[in-house]
Amino acid sequence: MKKLQFLKPLLNFVFIALLITTVSRIVLFLMYKERVEVVENCWEIFPVGLRFDLILISYLSFIPALFLFLVPDKLAKYASRFLTAYCVLFLFLIFFMEIVSPDFINQYDTRPNKLFLEYLIYPKEVATMLFKGRIWTVVVVVVLSIIALCFGFKKGGRLFTVRPTEYKYRLLLFSLIGFFLFWGARGSLTSKRPINPSNAMFSNDQLTNCLGLNSIYTLFYAAYGLKNEVDASKMYGKMDSEEAITRVRKYMNVADTDFTDGNLSLMHVQEPDTLLSRPYNLVIFLQESLGAEFVGALGGMPITPELDKLSKEGFLFTRLYSTGTRSVRGIEAVATGFLPSPSESVVKLSGAQTDFFTLGALLKQAGYNTSFIYGGMANFDNMGSFFNGNGFDNIIDETVFDKDATKYAFKGTWGYSDEDLVIKANEYFKSMGDKPFFSFMFSSSNHDPFEFPDGRIELYEQPKKTVHNAIKYADFAIGKFFELARQEDYFKNTIFVVVADHNTRTYGKNLVPINKFRIPALILGPNVSQGVKYDKLSSQIDIPPTLLSMIGMKVETPMAGRNVLQLSDSIAGRAIMQFYDINAFRVENKVVIMQPNKEPLQFEIKNDTTLVPMKLETELAKDALGHVIAADYMYKEKKYRLK
Repeated sequence: MKKLQFLKPLLNFVFIALLITTVSRIVLFLMYKERVEVVENCWEIFPVGLRFDLILISYLSFIPALFLFLVPDKLAKYASRFLTAYCVLFLFLIFFMEIVSPDFINQYDTRPNKLFLEYLIYPKEVATMLFKGRIWTVVVVVVLSIIALCFGFKKGGRLFTVRPTEYKYRLLLFSLIGFFLFWGARGSLTSKRPINPSNAMFSNDQLTNCLGLNSIYTLFYAAYGLKNEVDASKMYGKMDSEEAITRVRKYMNVADTDFTDGNLSLMHVQEPDTLLSRPYNLVIFLQESLGAEFVGALGGMPITPELDKLSKEGFLFTRLYSTGTRSVRGIEAVATGFLPSPSESVVKLSGAQTDFFTLGALLKQAGYNTSFIYGGMANFDNMGSFFNGNGFDNIIDETVFDKDATKYAFKGTWGYSDEDLVIKANEYFKSMGDKPFFSFMFSSSNHDPFEFPDGRIELYEQPKKTVHNAIKYADFAIGKFFELARQEDYFKNTIFVVVADHNTRTYGKNLVPINKFRIPALILGPNVSQGVKYDKLSSQIDIPPTLLSMIGMKVETPMAGRNVLQLSDSIAGRAIMQFYDINAFRVENKVVIMQPNKEPLQFEIKNDTTLVPMKLETELAKDALGHVIAADYMYKEKKYRLK
């Protein structure tokens, strides 16, 4: 056994890493026991977890193994220093990711993923958010991290010391250990592909599945996925692009004769209900994280009195579903009408930064002044670059507000308050005079750490900084915006829509928590039917075609959404939802769910919360696949643009 002493650093590394991930998994299981226990075979998270822990550790063990087997004895001192630094660093990273996981899971219902990486791009905003809203979490993480680092460097010298050993013994074991590390990293010797996160999906509950992973693995996998745009065909299955386009057209409610350009696959003519010589202005007010569950007019909580009151004056969507769970996904749907795909939103994709279809580009071409108005920094999530490159003349963000900061009431972590946003927007719209304009406003107050000025609302609950109070304040700002607008001349010539980007937290016990995708949308303006509730199932991508019809302009667009004003009752409602790397295609009470590298599943939806497995309908599954393949194709082949 003395001849095997040289393997102790590697074995110590493997043991400590396994100890960290296993203890963390047990703690997370106990934290979410009430939810996880109802899942059949929930105990599988532990063997699945062990498998993925060994995959991660095998990858990380390659370099230590090479040093132990190949470095000459005379360099053992230097090898020991390197191995100590290497092992302590990666053990610390594993430990750190596990201790930050509970807070991330509590917020996003999954382990750290590419969203975790994306927030690292904005350290100032994230740090401020954490210190203001989660100070005790920060304290605990910092204290535990310091303890872990001190322990690591104190004990690391003994745990990871390289012991001189004759080459013949090392070489005898080199092939065997190398084989086991290769096997461990790949996860299987029989599968054609290495194991990936989809192999951890053994239940219909997203949270339970993710507990079978470990957080450094999911983070590394997300980083690996960021290097390329996602190929939908590699995730969900292959389909000819022409068939995919045909399947999208099938749901568009557009006559074959109205498609106008063979090169731009979905380009079609859209006629308005009433053609106007001077089309109306258009204002889209995108609301941060406003789920239907918080809107009184939709049967939710009594914290949106202004929106509830306004709903009696306009056209209210009661069964509208967001296309995703991020603001950029909501912007993608409402500003461009683009189909959701497993790739990142087009707002952030490099190939969509210019010459990509947006309402701004379309209406600018028609002579409108176009603007994006946001109380925060427009560079967040690449919004400013995307809007500036795709038809928006003016970007009004925090830097513009700062020039006259004394006029505004409150500046928080994410920028100026919604109240300041609507005041600025109203001033800008007044300055347009008779010139037609289109503006995309985006709120920010309903975002953790939920900061807003005092004295504006009667708090719904204590303490002040909660999501419910922030929503009530955001609703107050909506009311104030319309109070200001009604006093101005532009009001009578403008179509307004208030629509959410996504819900505040999208989580649940299903692979796709469909009920959490339901959001409000309210259209108001001249000739808009008052007090109408539109009850057909609809998607966020249906908003822009409907708005274009209401402003009274004949247009050509590549948007796959429907003008709901011209949709007959006999046509089935549909919604498309992207949930991380899972896609849900819903037609009335049936939904097809596609997961990476797995066969699609079909469910019957009952009360929006219960998914009952049912036999997969081949045509519906192909329609689901066709929509993501078509989105992928149109983006990559630059088929989604103005003529």
